[in-house]
Amino acid sequence: MTATIRQAAGNLLVVGLGGCELTGLERAWLKLVRPGGVILFKRNIADSVQTRALLDETTGLGAPFGARCVDVEGGTVNRLRDALGSLPSAQAVGRASRVKHKPALAGEFGQLIALSVRAFGFNTTLAPVLDLGSPEAAEVLGTRTAGESAAEVIAFARVFLAGLAAHRVAGCGKHFPGLGGASGDTHRVTPEIESTWRQMWNEDVAPYRELHSAMPLVMVNHAAYPATRGGSVPASASAFWITTVLRKRIGFRGIIVSDDLEMGGILKFMPIEEAAVEAIRAGSDLIEICHSAELILRSYEALIAESERSAAFRSLLLARARDVERKRKRLYAGGMDRALTLKQTDALRTRIGRFRDLVAADEAGSRTATPVESA
Repeated sequence: MTATIRQAAGNLLVVGLGGCELTGLERAWLKLVRPGGVILFKRNIADSVQTRALLDETTGLGAPFGARCVDVEGGTVNRLRDALGSLPSAQAVGRASRVKHKPALAGEFGQLIALSVRAFGFNTTLAPVLDLGSPEAAEVLGTRTAGESAAEVIAFARVFLAGLAAHRVAGCGKHFPGLGGASGDTHRVTPEIESTWRQMWNEDVAPYRELHSAMPLVMVNHAAYPATRGGSVPASASAFWITTVLRKRIGFRGIIVSDDLEMGGILKFMPIEEAAVEAIRAGSDLIEICHSAELILRSYEALIAESERSAAFRSLLLARARDVERKRKRLYAGGMDRALTLKQTDALRTRIGRFRDLVAADEAGSRTATPVESA
C-alpha cells in the first residue's frame, strides 16, 4: 500500500527544475517522486534540441503520459522569446481582432504558440489568461488580458483555444475564478477581491462557463473572495471554488491544476505541506511546485503522511491519481512530433515576426482610426 500511495502522490505533482540539464540530485528525487508533469522556465531553455532532451529525460523518470508545461502567453510571458523571437501580447491581439474585425487573428496566434511549444517538445501551454482586464488589475496583469469584458475575453479565447487544438497542444485557462479585481500580486500576497458572488458568476467566471468544454486544463489562483462562500481561504485551497463551482456548477471535466504553491499568495496563508494537502482535498488534480526541490519533496511527503493518517484522504488520493492519469493518457497519448529542422525553425521564426508586425500595424491603425470612427 505504501508504494501505491507514493506513486499516487507523485502522480499529482508538476515540478520545476534548476537548469538546462538534470543534476544527479534531480535524477534521484525524480526517480523517487515520479511526478505527473514538469514545467520549464527560461532558465531551463537554451534551444529546441537541449529542451527536448531535457523533457524526454525528465518525463521518462516520471509517471506515464506526463504533462510537459510551459508559459507561453505572448507579450511579457513567453519562455521561448529568446529562442524564437517575441510574440505580441494577448491584449494587442485581442484589440486588433476587435477593432479591425479580424477574429481569425486570435486563431493564428494560438496556432503560432502551438507550433512553437511543440517544436521545443512541450504538450501544454499555460494559456490563455481569462482574467478580465479591469483598471484595478492593470498593475498586476498588465497586457496579459485579452479584453476588459467577459464577452471580449470569451471571443478571443474561443478562437485561440481552437488554434492550439489544431496542433494538439493543450491549453490551460487561468486564473480561476478570476483576478480581474485583484490589486495585489499573488506571487507576493493573498489578494482579497471584494466582488460579490453575483458579480463573480456573471463577469469573472463567465469565460469558464462558456468555454469549459474547450479547455483541457484550468488553473486555480491564490486570491481570496471574502464576499462569497469561499470566504478568506485562497481559491487554490477552497472546495467551494474548485469542487462546488468549477466541477459541479460549471461542469468542467478536464484537469484542474493549482498555480505555483511556492507563491506568496498561498504560503503567507499556510505552509506548503498544508497547501498541498488542502489543494488536493479541495479538488485539484495537479499541484505545481516550480522551483525548490526541498518544497517539492516536502509536499510529496505531506501527501503521503496525510494518506497514512487519514483513510478518507488515502481513498481520495488514490482515486484522484487514477483519474488524472486517465485524463493525461487521453490528452497526451499522441506523443510528440519529430524535431524541426533548422530550415523549419527559421521559417517558424519568420512567421512569428510577420505576425508580430501585422498586429503592431493593426494596433497603430486602430489608434489612428478611433477618433474618426467615434466622431
